[in-house]
Amino acid sequence: MSGAEAGARAGRPPARVVVVDDQTVVREGIVMLPGIEVVGAGGDGHEAVALVAELSPDVVLMDLRMPRCDGAEATRRIRQEYPGTQVVILTTYADDESLFPALRAGARGYLTKDADGDEIVRAVEDVLSGDAGLSPKIQRRLLERLSQPEATVPDPIEPPDGLTAREAEVLVLIADGLTNQEIARALHVSTATVKTHINNLFAKTGLKDRAQAVRYAYRHGLAKPPGTSIT
Repeated sequence: MSGAEAGARAGRPPARVVVVDDQTVVREGIVMLPGIEVVGAGGDGHEAVALVAELSPDVVLMDLRMPRCDGAEATRRIRQEYPGTQVVILTTYADDESLFPALRAGARGYLTKDADGDEIVRAVEDVLSGDAGLSPKIQRRLLERLSQPEATVPDPIEPPDGLTAREAEVLVLIADGLTNQEIARALHVSTATVKTHINNLFAKTGLKDRAQAVRYAYRHGLAKPPGTSIT
């Protein structure tokens, strides 16, 4: 039974969904799915929060790696400010560094982009029913992680001075010695977007140059100096 059929049997109208992804082809593909009504689409986390404020959707289908404001930060803001809207992550990434921050931010579902249409619709229906909308791949990943001896989910370091998760990520890459162009390639964003993140983090922290940024990252435990073991 598809998610659309499940929704029909529950007597609910199609779920009102906002799609947030910086790839147009993904947004256009979601629009074609039966059983959900796409009421808005955006290309980054700032647009996601604005669309939720304007449209009050049932669910946001959210990518993680996006310019300006990433999916985890947008999820956190949406769940804090608009708790009536659920978030399902739809991303390429299934690693721990992507999965756990998104779930901690309040996402109730997590799918990878190889999910088919029925899986996406089913995840939307699941989160609206109060269940977790997790793909089988993600469920296995969670079970493997939790079944490891003395497994614990590490608490993320809270970025200082109001930095967003993406700004902190850029700061770490600066501390690793990457240029703006290399950071852009690593994060799959434009060089202009990287410069915007750097300007924002410099403004928030009072830093004046990259050397100060490196020392700041070391001082706050966001990165380790070369030759220092990470425990």
